[in-house]
Amino acid sequence: MAYIGNIPAESYASFETETFSVSATTNYTLSHAVTNENEIRLVINGVVQQPGSGKAYTASGTTLTLTSATVSGDVMYAVYLGRALQTVNPPNASVGLSQLSATGTKSSSTFLRGDNTFASAGGDNTPAFMAVMGTNDTLANSTWTKATFDTEVFDTNSAFASNKFTVPTNEGGKYIFFGHILSYNINNTNRVEGRIYKNGSNVGGASTGSSTVRWYSGGANFQMDMGFTWIGNLTATDYIELYVMQTNGDSQTLYKDTWFAGYKLIGV
Repeated sequence: MAYIGNIPAESYASFETETFSVSATTNYTLSHAVTNENEIRLVINGVVQQPGSGKAYTASGTTLTLTSATVSGDVMYAVYLGRALQTVNPPNASVGLSQLSATGTKSSSTFLRGDNTFASAGGDNTPAFMAVMGTNDTLANSTWTKATFDTEVFDTNSAFASNKFTVPTNEGGKYIFFGHILSYNINNTNRVEGRIYKNGSNVGGASTGSSTVRWYSGGANFQMDMGFTWIGNLTATDYIELYVMQTNGDSQTLYKDTWFAGYKLIGV
């Protein structure tokens, strides 16, 4: 004969039990709230007690009230009939997204993080930017001049503006900046220098590493063609700029081959 009704689960179930420290009282506190006394079975000295008003005990919330007080030496415990502890294991492949509260997009390139969100493995080196000079600029003699960049090659977080990179909110960390400076006609023992400025000041020093590149000429009409790199730890709202200075004695040209770029390092 076929089975009628739901198929029994292939599992075992036990019910939570609470043992009380007994004293001469009619009032006890349950570890778990119940709707009424019918949700627990109370046993005193091996005898199952009858629940209900006018019977052996009543219960509501976490309050257990006996009709007759216990005495020292009694043994009393309660079985929570409404708190079955299942030992069943979910079948293979039975848990899907509908059983999770995960956010994000599940795909072959994402994984489920400990905060219950889907994320890409490894992360990206962003914020990142690159800006170039579309026109030449003028360098006054012996004056630190901020390089101006009128063209963005890319700017992932819209963080480069007004010739400076500003760390966006929640994007603090270690960054690397690099670029290229080009100038001509530097004579004798004069020089061209480039510096990274953080929040309006040169960041070079023993604790931060050098932020300056320098080239001395050794003759007439030398071309100054320099690359630079600087790594630093930044917090949100810090801003980074590129400054250039030359000592040729007259104004010189900072050529449009000059560019500036940077990105956030991950995993450090």
